[in-house]
Amino acid sequence: MGMNPAVDLQYILQSLGLTILFVGLIGFERQRRNKIAGLTTHLLVAIGAAGITIAQQVMIYDSIAFIEEYIELGREDVLEHADLTIQRQRIVAQIISGIGFLGTGTILKTQGHISGLTTAATLWICAIIGIIFGYGMYTIGIAVSLTTLFVLTIIKNFVRHNIDEPH
Repeated sequence: MGMNPAVDLQYILQSLGLTILFVGLIGFERQRRNKIAGLTTHLLVAIGAAGITIAQQVMIYDSIAFIEEYIELGREDVLEHADLTIQRQRIVAQIISGIGFLGTGTILKTQGHISGLTTAATLWICAIIGIIFGYGMYTIGIAVSLTTLFVLTIIKNFVRHNIDEPH
């Protein structure tokens, strides 16, 4: 339960689907109550977090397999590879923090109206997609990208027509 070493397309889609379902319920409630961050923003942040977590999980399992192989071969430079994995994780954390800072520059407050939250979230998730593709995790990157487009087009338009319009 939880840490499944078989990160395949089914696992990726199941993780992203459950993220959309459950975070979507929370985002829907926030949107219905006219809060600043609504359905789209909640979903984009959650999909980005799920995507980078899946990618991290793949990196951990790849590292474990690599270390086990090195130990079997009797190689002594196994710690160098472990250190490289830690360095990659630090780089990812810095990219995500930096893009979060950049995203805050897209959020504007004028006359009591706040705009730019979705744009900030898309900048953040696009950085995550770039990280995932940069690691060569193409299936995860494609799944996260398509899920993001689904949220930005289908779900956002559904919400716009069914929640935002006055009844």
